[in-house]
Amino acid sequence: MKKLSFCIALFVSIQLTPAQTNPASIEVESVKKHLYTLASDAMEGRRAGTPGIERAAQYIESEFERIGLSKYNNLPTYRQNFTARNLKMFNVIGVLEGKSKKDEYVVISAHYDHLGVKKEGEGDMIYNGADDDASGTTAVLALAEYFTALGTNERTLIFVAFTGEEMGLLGSRHFGKEVNAAQFIAGINIEMIGKDSSYGSKTAWLTGFDRSDFGTIIQKNLEGTGYQLFPDPYPTQRLFFRSDNASLAQLGIPSHTFSTVPIDVDKHYHQVSDEVKTLDMEIITETIRAIALGTQTIINGTDTPSRVVLKEGEGRRK
Repeated sequence: MKKLSFCIALFVSIQLTPAQTNPASIEVESVKKHLYTLASDAMEGRRAGTPGIERAAQYIESEFERIGLSKYNNLPTYRQNFTARNLKMFNVIGVLEGKSKKDEYVVISAHYDHLGVKKEGEGDMIYNGADDDASGTTAVLALAEYFTALGTNERTLIFVAFTGEEMGLLGSRHFGKEVNAAQFIAGINIEMIGKDSSYGSKTAWLTGFDRSDFGTIIQKNLEGTGYQLFPDPYPTQRLFFRSDNASLAQLGIPSHTFSTVPIDVDKHYHQVSDEVKTLDMEIITETIRAIALGTQTIINGTDTPSRVVLKEGEGRRK
């Protein structure tokens, strides 16, 4: 009997590798690689319409290709091209097809654009956008690799690096024009996760917490992990409508943004000083792991968040 038990245990240990069962397989070194690349001076601040964002897009595409993601909606490449404000723009999208519920979609997103280069001045001229939002884009890449290795997503996962967020959510608005909202179960948007939140270590906050039960699902899944999720602590800033989740939420999709940034004391927001050296790799890594754990029942089809209902004209651009 002992011999049989040993054989069973050995079989399980072989079949269930750490990369498949443990979000700790989202490693600091991988996070650091993505972040240092996306927030490097070579990307020239990743402003939409510039050579810098082209280089960033190429990097994201190469990672999607390496991970093994499929193309979105019959596109020939990972790019969803469109024109806005007389600029050629492109979201970068990769897909991990689901199993039993492949026609139900969960979006995992962040914006990869930033502010570019200062037009005049001295010294540092590049808005590297390390926290805003190379940290979120890093999370999208890490989660794409994690869920691909895990292989248990019953729903189809759509990984999106949106462009033009800094110009008014242009990339996500374009994406939202072409979707059947009824098929979209949730939007997991990630923005600025490089510092301890105002709630303390091992915490994140969620925009629009009271607009669906998405947040309570995440809280339930994080019980006992040592990581906690809280409502947005800055309600007067209307952050629910200021990131790419809003473009999907306006369609009724329960789409929310995870963040840790302490906005009230963050002196680097939209400054050239938003560089990798101001961020904590452990905080980013443990937050990505928490998002992986917190969203697992949505991704495996067990939980379906309630739809978002907005008041007439709420959140629309004037």
